[in-house]
Amino acid sequence: MSKINSKRFLSPGKHLMMGNVAMSEGALSAGLNYFGGYPITPSTEVIEHLAVRMPQVGGVCMQMEDELASINSVIGASLVGAKSMTATSGPGLSLMVETISMAANLEVPFVFCDVQRNGPGTGFVTEPHHNDIGLVRFSGNGEFQVIALAPMSCQELFDLTITAFNFAELYRCPVFILSDAYLGHLHEVVTIPPKEKILDRVIQRELPPPDEYIKKFTYKDDNTGKYVIPKPPQMGTDYCPGLLLHQPHNYEGLPTPKPMQFMEAIMDKINKNKDKICITESYKLKDADIIIIAYGLPVRASYRAVDIARKEGFKVGIFRLVTVWPFPDEEVMDVVKDAKAIIVPELNYTGYIAEQVERVTKLEIPIIKIPKVCEFHHPDDILKVIKEVAK
Repeated sequence: MSKINSKRFLSPGKHLMMGNVAMSEGALSAGLNYFGGYPITPSTEVIEHLAVRMPQVGGVCMQMEDELASINSVIGASLVGAKSMTATSGPGLSLMVETISMAANLEVPFVFCDVQRNGPGTGFVTEPHHNDIGLVRFSGNGEFQVIALAPMSCQELFDLTITAFNFAELYRCPVFILSDAYLGHLHEVVTIPPKEKILDRVIQRELPPPDEYIKKFTYKDDNTGKYVIPKPPQMGTDYCPGLLLHQPHNYEGLPTPKPMQFMEAIMDKINKNKDKICITESYKLKDADIIIIAYGLPVRASYRAVDIARKEGFKVGIFRLVTVWPFPDEEVMDVVKDAKAIIVPELNYTGYIAEQVERVTKLEIPIIKIPKVCEFHHPDDILKVIKEVAK
């Protein structure tokens, strides 16, 4: 491991930060070495900030000619051992899906910040709309699993970006940070821990011992039956596949006549580790018979609504999804099994997560969506539904 540049870390204590900047600083603290991007509202402050900060820490920030070049440069940087990421919004994400699919096939770790804005098409470029939730999950052709985290504050944009980089190293898959136009431009106080505490959290990019060099991609251990995810290979070292063919391959990277085994490996390395990946939080759920399931910014309005409802005698609580993908099926199933009703406020019209909740919920339990597009939920919006279902 190379010497860590201390300029990566801000002075410990409280800092007033824009969300996009907080996310960028979280990436630097996690060990970001390469950022490849293309300016697009509302994520532009990310590349503007990193264009200044990356040279200070010995890293590289490269503005590419377009989104396709951006994501391909990120994959290339990761393949030579750099922790890498990009940031964009929905239209940019839609251009990058082919390379995301290739990276999933080759198990190339990287982090992707999606500062979501209104769509479809160009939309209102400064307005929030969680309409990329489905695209993130199915971000490319073929079948593969991703990890997606949904912060709800500038503090979490900092903290969960470190988590995202750790997940990328551990599970070697695309890891998304789901921000949006409001959150990315929000200014809040962010508490920066001391450098030593940050480093205790960070998983560094390191080569395995030479006797483990033959196995470079995920495989099932014949003795334990569990999937083993080797450390990411690095071009320019002996720990590098002879071929980087993005088609079904074995643990050496060689084409395999058994594509089913390959699919099981890249899917189940996530599915079999949900207990370690799915981060959730509970608020006043112990006696709740009305359950709010939320993620991202709508959680904040939900807290206020629950506090008011509790004072008025309503038994309501919140089950928060910090990890959106993979979806925590079993946890949600257990939480809602005795619910009188489930309320799902989302910053989209479709109700992407409401659909997932419905999939694991008893048919007789009503699920009420509260959709918003380009508009933040007010606690009264949620409180009104609480009172209606409590009748």
